[in-house]
Amino acid sequence: MTVWIVLSIIAVVLSPLVWLRPSRSQSGRMAIRLAARRMGLAMQLMPQEWPHWLPVEPPSPCAQYHRPRSRRDPDKWTYWQTTPGTWVNQWREPCEDARLLGHFQTLPADVYKIEASQQMLALYWAERGNEEVLQRVAVVLKALA
Repeated sequence: MTVWIVLSIIAVVLSPLVWLRPSRSQSGRMAIRLAARRMGLAMQLMPQEWPHWLPVEPPSPCAQYHRPRSRRDPDKWTYWQTTPGTWVNQWREPCEDARLLGHFQTLPADVYKIEASQQMLALYWAERGNEEVLQRVAVVLKALA
């Protein structure tokens, strides 16, 4: 009887420690984020206001992977992926730039948005996949920056 009481007390004391352990999905996201840092990509969680016309509303905040732009007078654009492989701008017009579309086709299906501003190129992603998927994302960001 005393053994059961002691074991119960130990279980009650140790049970909160199990809650502190990250889940598999959290561990996977952390591994991808650390690999991105090693590749020279920056990552942050950014709150977003997504367009109402997206079929499924992405999370907010969303993981933003970004890279500084190197051109003097870079072009500015924003495209959303409505379905896998279908990229549209804010007026829901499909992307017709062959150079951009070639890079966009290599991105995973869970990339929600990619935008180019004066200073940086940013990609909003659900972070599903492994380092091979991250490598494809890094190649696109490097090529378009």
